[in-house]
Amino acid sequence: MSLRLFAALALPDAVAELLLALQKGVPGANWRPRTNLHLTLRFFGELTEPAADDLDAELGAIGVSPFDLQLRGAGSFGGGDPHALWIGARAGEGLQQLAAACERAARRVGLRPESRKFAPHVTLAYLSGAALDRVQAFEARLGLFEAPPFRVEHFGLYSSFTRKSAPSLYRCEAEYALSV
Repeated sequence: MSLRLFAALALPDAVAELLLALQKGVPGANWRPRTNLHLTLRFFGELTEPAADDLDAELGAIGVSPFDLQLRGAGSFGGGDPHALWIGARAGEGLQQLAAACERAARRVGLRPESRKFAPHVTLAYLSGAALDRVQAFEARLGLFEAPPFRVEHFGLYSSFTRKSAPSLYRCEAEYALSV
């Protein structure tokens, strides 16, 4: 059996509630439910259970101090044909260190290096036929958005189960405390 895995930061309820309130004004947006709001540190893909166990051990050995994180700004992926809306994150030193440590853990278990540069964000919606002007209006409206900072003291290893007509299901498989 294999698992589709990723490392991520869960969001505090107060921050998630702020993000849920932003989910409006873009017809064609498939807004993410509360249970799917997170900040991905590294997507690992499909792993066999033995490889997942090795990854769990590597992630558990990460030594990064707790840090503060602030979500701010908004944008989209896809340029002139946008396919997702997001809220960004200030990529401070702690967040960068944690993402880099997750990348090193992936490489130690034999995964290929991530081809894209780490761009910290929380996906708010996937788009299907959304008008570009509505997407641009969303970005303009939330370009100066800032959520209150929150303390990150742990991260998790999540499994993802895709469904045809509903949002993916995510389950926390393991949680790791941050400490040096």
